[in-house]
Amino acid sequence: MVFGQVVIGPPGSGKTTYCNGMSQFLNLIGRKVAVINLDPANDSLPYECAVNIEDLVKLSDVMVEHSLGPNGGLIYCMDYLEKNIDWLQAKLEPLLKDHYLLFDFPGQVELFFLHSNAKNVIMKLIKKLNLRLTVVHLVDAHLCSDPGKYISALLLSLSTLLHLELPHINVLSKIDLIESYGKLAFNLDFYTDVQDLSYLQHHLDSDIRAAKYRKLTKELCEVIENFSLVNFTTLDIQVHQLVKLIDKSNGYIFAGIDASAVEFSKIAMGALDWDYYRVAAVQEKYMKDDENVDDD
Repeated sequence: MVFGQVVIGPPGSGKTTYCNGMSQFLNLIGRKVAVINLDPANDSLPYECAVNIEDLVKLSDVMVEHSLGPNGGLIYCMDYLEKNIDWLQAKLEPLLKDHYLLFDFPGQVELFFLHSNAKNVIMKLIKKLNLRLTVVHLVDAHLCSDPGKYISALLLSLSTLLHLELPHINVLSKIDLIESYGKLAFNLDFYTDVQDLSYLQHHLDSDIRAAKYRKLTKELCEVIENFSLVNFTTLDIQVHQLVKLIDKSNGYIFAGIDASAVEFSKIAMGALDWDYYRVAAVQEKYMKDDENVDDD
């Protein structure tokens, strides 16, 4: 059983920076991490990637050969990757024994709520390689300073969650810079917990550009609230709480633990207060037990 994260989000939300920082943090707490770059437009990687999609297909070559723009080229690349999923599977198999996987995906949001190719790639890997993955959806925190953009981010988060059908964590990135974008209309908790969106209506009505879409905005807010599935956690230098939340969502914390259903329930419902190093030791024992079974 292999665990990992699918890192997505709009361009500029900090996906590559996140993968770099997350891989360093996980290494520090005793996990072997492999970063898989599946963004063919990402040509300046700050991390050492174990698998790079550019070894299979390059966006620049696709754009020239097929006379496509960046968006069309990215869709083509994802289609090509889906058709050549065996290539990716072969690259990943040597990593499955003892690595935690971070998948760095492109920033084109249409890939994750309109098109099926990226989803198909993820689902095929999960089925073939027995992966346990959590989607980490990054959203730039500056969108909170504009009610219209914030509602758009909520819609994107909701549609992506419903489309991918995986454990899903929405993260406000660059939270340390949020005050530089302007004063928030409400406390940060309002935006992370996605509280009563009707309070945003007054601020939207004061915007001449948004006033004529008042009825549409009201209906969209009701859709978001009726589903009641979207909330956010924050991403700052204190990344450990986010890691614990991810571990809980994809089951990493439960792997190798011999306990009753009641004990599992207590862990699932309890606070995020476990010890990383204890978990790492449990995982190591779990992997060694698997090796011994294979040897027998």
